Amino acid sequence: MNTCLDDVTLAMPQPAPSRLLLEKIIREGLVQVVFQPIVYLASGELLGYEALVRGPSDSILHSPVALFAHAAEAGLSAVLDQVCMSAVLREFARQQLPGHLFMNVMPDTLLCDDLTVDGLLGMLAVSGVQAERVVLELTETRPNATYPVLRKVVDALRASGLRLALDDLGEGYSNLRLWSELSPELVKLDKYFVQNIHQDPIKLQFVRSLVDMARAAGSTLVAEGVEQAEELAVLRDLGVLMGQGYLMSRPVTKPGKATRYNLPGYAPVKVGRTLPQARSLLVAVQALPDTANCEQAYRLFADQPDLFAIPVLRGGRPVGLLSRHHVLESFAKPFSRELLAKKSCMTLADGAPLVVPAELDIQTLSHRVVAADRRYLLDGFIIVEDGHYLGMGTGHDLMRVISEQQLLAARYANPLTGLPGNVPISDEVARLLEEGRSFAVAYVDLDHFKPFNDQYGYGAGDDMIRLLGTILETAVDSARDFVGHVGGDDFVLLLQSCNWEMRLQRVLQQFDQSVLALFSEGDRLAGGFCVADRQGQVQFFPLTSVSIGVLQVRPGFFASHYAVASAATHAKKMAKKQDGSAIYIENDVMAAVMH
Repeated sequence: MNTCLDDVTLAMPQPAPSRLLLEKIIREGLVQVVFQPIVYLASGELLGYEALVRGPSDSILHSPVALFAHAAEAGLSAVLDQVCMSAVLREFARQQLPGHLFMNVMPDTLLCDDLTVDGLLGMLAVSGVQAERVVLELTETRPNATYPVLRKVVDALRASGLRLALDDLGEGYSNLRLWSELSPELVKLDKYFVQNIHQDPIKLQFVRSLVDMARAAGSTLVAEGVEQAEELAVLRDLGVLMGQGYLMSRPVTKPGKATRYNLPGYAPVKVGRTLPQARSLLVAVQALPDTANCEQAYRLFADQPDLFAIPVLRGGRPVGLLSRHHVLESFAKPFSRELLAKKSCMTLADGAPLVVPAELDIQTLSHRVVAADRRYLLDGFIIVEDGHYLGMGTGHDLMRVISEQQLLAARYANPLTGLPGNVPISDEVARLLEEGRSFAVAYVDLDHFKPFNDQYGYGAGDDMIRLLGTILETAVDSARDFVGHVGGDDFVLLLQSCNWEMRLQRVLQQFDQSVLALFSEGDRLAGGFCVADRQGQVQFFPLTSVSIGVLQVRPGFFASHYAVASAATHAKKMAKKQDGSAIYIENDVMAAVMH
């Protein structure tokens, strides 16, 4: 930071204590930084953190309102703003927090002579925080008429990778004008319109209108002050994508590094085939009460040669398990019958049987059985519902179902990426059509992949395919979207998230950055590589890029998943006609149906 107090002319010959404290805060950088997470409201996935500043905790300027009010009165707002920005960047980098950093800044600070665009980028460079991870949050405290100049500064910052958010929409002075003039990527809805929105039809209508405005302007709304589950539910229904507030977390000095927050009413949607549950293994086995004696257990085993185990119950809940082998072996010993016959059956029972809930999926159950003692594979396990006995399951049946699931996985999942293959992709498209859903199909394909495979080998080719699969999985909304791997370098996304266009743009950016690591330094510098074709002719190919053709599916236009696949293939071909990584969106639904 270039400005210091030596350059500031002090107006008062005998400064007030608050003025002296303010100057000390600025001079020594005595601001405290706290972080509040911003999350996707649909899934709780972390987007990033807004950084907030406080004065010293034991001072009259601890409150940010008091701190910045005194700075404005003293004409030191821009100086304080720069001190805060420097502290925020330093603390964000020190804690190595995930996601994006939302950093507040006043328009006047961006316009002052002391903070040039290069100066701000220099602050980022010193902190080590990448510009692409920073969102500048404009806070408007007074009318501002220098829109053309401000727009020029913002455009220069955007060109360097920073993004823009407009703070406190609905409060303050000219933020609607700022929205129109600066076209921010994100717009933060003031908490006044969020609080008790479920009880206020005027607020609800206001936010509904803003959601429509944001979509038309290409901006994303972020709701501030979300504190109640009812508010969250309304915001989700209205299409507000992101939010922050006490319902997720209060501002804290050390927020940790959680990448997902548990939100009320959210349950991840598992698309495709679900795993069988333990209840599918149920075998009806007669149980004994814990008041029964060993003679009764022996008689049951002797009379039923196929009976492998007997659960022991107390009040309908399992407390033990009698093993056929153990009971018969015990009674075969000399004098054992006389000694054991009238004793409680729990004398011969395993007092710690493996008990599993009926709704437990087969995969988790298999992990439990393997992690437990091997006797459970022979004796079986007890299946309960709400703690009450339902029946037994056997290790033999469990292994049979696991083998069947492995065969299904081999059939339905792509072995390279583990993503759903052709069958579940077709099933999911058919389901969405049947339910009358609107969704987008993104057909993703690599450009110049075969030449890359020929040049670098199939191992590197597999690495590139896995890289693309990982990028696609992390880019989508896991609660609303579906990722499938058709085969080779072809992927299909079924998108129902409202901001899918932004997500696809993120795919292009991440792939173009990440794929460079798979090329040699020489090819990276040359921007491509040379490969000889079958006739021995050497050709130059650009670095591998990704093309995405998007088909927007509306109810009633496509008769089957075959028609959707055909139209999506045409969109992909159109995307591949463009140079480099590109997206082609088929906006003419009727034209898409005709292909």
